Amino acid sequence: MDIIFLLVAFGFGLIAKFAHLPPLIGFLAAGFVLNALGYENNDSLQMIADLGITIMLFTIGLKLHIKDLTTKSVWLGSLAHMGLWIALGTFLLAAMGAVFAFEFFSISMSTAALVAFAFSFSSTVCVVKILEESGEIKSRHGKLAIGILVMQDIVAVVFLVFATGVVPSIYALCLLLLIPAQPFLHRLLMKSGHGEMLPLTGFIFAFGAYHLFSLFAVKGDLGALIAGVLLASHPKANELSKALLGFKDLFLIGFFLTIGLTAMPTLSMVAIAVALCVLLLGKFGLFFWLFTKLQLRARTAFLSALLLANYSEFGLIVGAVAVSANLLDAQWLVILALATALSFIFTSVLYRQAHSTFTQHKDKLKVYENPTPLPQDVYPNLACGRILVIGMGRVGKGAFYALHQQMGEQVWGMDADPQKVKDLAAIGKNVIIGDGEDIDLWENLDVSQLQLVLIALPSVEDTINITCQLKQSGYTGKLAAIARYEDEVAPLVDQGVDRVFNFFTEAGLGFAEESIQWAGLQEEQSSS
Repeated sequence: MDIIFLLVAFGFGLIAKFAHLPPLIGFLAAGFVLNALGYENNDSLQMIADLGITIMLFTIGLKLHIKDLTTKSVWLGSLAHMGLWIALGTFLLAAMGAVFAFEFFSISMSTAALVAFAFSFSSTVCVVKILEESGEIKSRHGKLAIGILVMQDIVAVVFLVFATGVVPSIYALCLLLLIPAQPFLHRLLMKSGHGEMLPLTGFIFAFGAYHLFSLFAVKGDLGALIAGVLLASHPKANELSKALLGFKDLFLIGFFLTIGLTAMPTLSMVAIAVALCVLLLGKFGLFFWLFTKLQLRARTAFLSALLLANYSEFGLIVGAVAVSANLLDAQWLVILALATALSFIFTSVLYRQAHSTFTQHKDKLKVYENPTPLPQDVYPNLACGRILVIGMGRVGKGAFYALHQQMGEQVWGMDADPQKVKDLAAIGKNVIIGDGEDIDLWENLDVSQLQLVLIALPSVEDTINITCQLKQSGYTGKLAAIARYEDEVAPLVDQGVDRVFNFFTEAGLGFAEESIQWAGLQEEQSSS
């Protein structure tokens, strides 16, 4: 990658950060600026972009369980939305073609249907980045959104087979042998250790599966995803995902730059792209309506629909195939690229306020909610709990165990990840499934007996939101939270957190005090 690409991406990413926007918006802007300066996409940058997408799909697989795809809200929700959106989008695009007097927008119904199909997909890159930054990838709405994206990827594979005429080899059935090979793959991952061999092992699994699937004329990205799924049940899956996080984020910069470098838009193309982004409101509304009809709670439906209200990078692939087949004017590629980039900004900006927006309008949104919730959406009960630990990660789980030894059954834990809750419940611990930012949860949860709540989440924004939700629900007990950095302490205290622990400092202090006590040095110092 040319050094100028890195410098411009860094500059615009920093500007986006200062503006409290996701850096990916800055990277998209950097691509268009580089395009205006005369730079073009090249093989090296495209290779980096492809690496980022492959690693991203592999890490998605590491957090995905097959049973998540078998729920009706995922498979029926994705297929029903795609069918309805294509029908609606075809009509609207044809109507827009009649309004806009641009030669390349005078499209036939078949071409309008193809463009609507391209826009029916949501961006895996954009959604996963937002979920990771907010720490919600294993939440109820996060898992639903990921499930929808995987179903869309499966449809994408089918489309590419028919559109390109490349039929998977009959020997592709041999790929089923990966299922009985799963124990061997797990042993390899276990032997990789915790150092530099761990991310290297991840690279081998991801790119090895990519090339293996490509060898049998199957979409390589699907292979990376399936490789991750095969390793998802391994105890080191989460550690491997974190080890690859930095590589994935770095390579994905190349992906966002390539979108801006696709072509330079004219004012008329910008106008059409903006008009196409207005249709995102319809995409959001359709997802929300379908999810509520499938008995999902209004909050889950709202957050998932907002996450999926964008256009996908796959639309560019569809556009390229259509242009090569003379079904679309080449200028459509520019419009697709620009609309996709703008949709990323649309989702990223709106989702930052998604939780507070739902809280403000929850009474109106809950009108669409089914009165009979799904079994997994029934609100839990804290029984006689006096202490609640929110977030069962490493820090939260450690605090939970320490408190449980002293207070016993009066200590409860809460996490949005059902698997963590299931593991702790299996050993007799009091734990409930819950998203701390869910105002409905706190309104339906009896917190009158709680005296202490510990928020063990890495995101300051999440901690502040939960603090506000607790205050609104009438909680009057003490609040404690963790911070990773010193400059995160003051904002938490200002928002009403009674005690903030810098867990790096506190861990070092605890380690020192227990070591002194264990070695008997404290007694020696006292006697001297």
